[in-house]
Amino acid sequence: MSAEVSIATAAERELADLLVEVLNLEGRDTAAVDPAAPLFTDQSGGWGLDSIDALEIALALQQRYGVVLRSEDEATRRAFASLRALSEHVRSHAVAAAERG
Repeated sequence: MSAEVSIATAAERELADLLVEVLNLEGRDTAAVDPAAPLFTDQSGGWGLDSIDALEIALALQQRYGVVLRSEDEATRRAFASLRALSEHVRSHAVAAAERG
């Protein structure tokens, strides 16, 4: 983990809780998660997730927030960089989905 851990926003903590629940990551303290840490590596305090986890996350985000993540979309790749990036993606796309719906 980096020496300077970012403070998670309420939305990032909510999303971290969702990830822990959906991925059955019992024992992970979401209050201590660095929202800038990478999701798909164990380095730098990362989550160490894999492609199956990404599918489960995408399904959960679609069910909870109406946000659709497409594997071929570059924005999706950027969103999966970190909890913070994913939270921002959800926030911006959930607003767009609500406006359309």
